[in-house]
Amino acid sequence: MLVVKIELWPGGDERRARELGRLHITNDGGSSSDRRGNYVAHLMRRGTQKTVQRTAEVLDYPRLSYPVWKLVRKVLEALDV
Repeated sequence: MLVVKIELWPGGDERRARELGRLHITNDGGSSSDRRGNYVAHLMRRGTQKTVQRTAEVLDYPRLSYPVWKLVRKVLEALDV
């Protein structure tokens, strides 16, 4: 599972960090190829780690061809955020 966490550090001070958002991306294991993946993404409700706000899928993604940030972008597009 990939976890993308967005934090605000007021004045650059990590001790005052405040989480603004969290995204969980999981390979569902349903792909027929080890070079491609099917992913389920859960956008978590602000301030929680267990309450799902939105869900989306990215199917047949060429996971070995691109950096992880392209997958994150595809997930955000699928979530329409």
